[in-house]
Amino acid sequence: MGNYQSYRELKENQTPGKDYQIRIRFGKSGIAVMAPHGGGIEPGTTEIAEAVAGHEHTFYAFSGVKTRGNSILHITSSRFDEPEGIAIARNSKAILTIHGCRGQKKIVHLGGRDRRFKAKIKKALLEADFSVGETDGLPGKNPHNLCNRSSSQAGVQLEISCGLRAEFFPDHPCRHPRSPGPRFRQFVDALRKALSLHTGDLDKAQPV
Repeated sequence: MGNYQSYRELKENQTPGKDYQIRIRFGKSGIAVMAPHGGGIEPGTTEIAEAVAGHEHTFYAFSGVKTRGNSILHITSSRFDEPEGIAIARNSKAILTIHGCRGQKKIVHLGGRDRRFKAKIKKALLEADFSVGETDGLPGKNPHNLCNRSSSQAGVQLEISCGLRAEFFPDHPCRHPRSPGPRFRQFVDALRKALSLHTGDLDKAQPV
């Protein structure tokens, strides 16, 4: 999709603030919610990640802000190496990455190596009446995938279809998201419920 194999290569050809921007807000839960293909790269993912993170969890977004042609800024997740993002990942106990994928079917594909975290997210989404799938095409199992760069070397990757993102942002589906609809709030609430449960488990795992 993108032309660049690393952040260094991207930075040599693109201008921060003009072509892309990086946004960070730190939380204290130990969980990072990250959108490495935000803004115009995979529209809606920055907005979802920021809302899910709230103030408890660390939020990170690498967002394309070009007027057009943002797909060139896509660095595949197993090669994503923007330094601030990698530092956040390595200092996190758990990571949830938010991505967008093609398709009009309203579905979320789950990937990543953290089976317990993934199970909590799947349960919360199903209880909120969202369709959930796990496909071989979007497994997120590579140890170099951003979602698996946490201190536990595991995390969860969400791939949200264009059809579902269009339901979240009915005024501007999959292009310039704003004015989120009620399903956006239901999705965010479901994920925040799963993250709250996982935070509790992370706290219990800490040595006394």
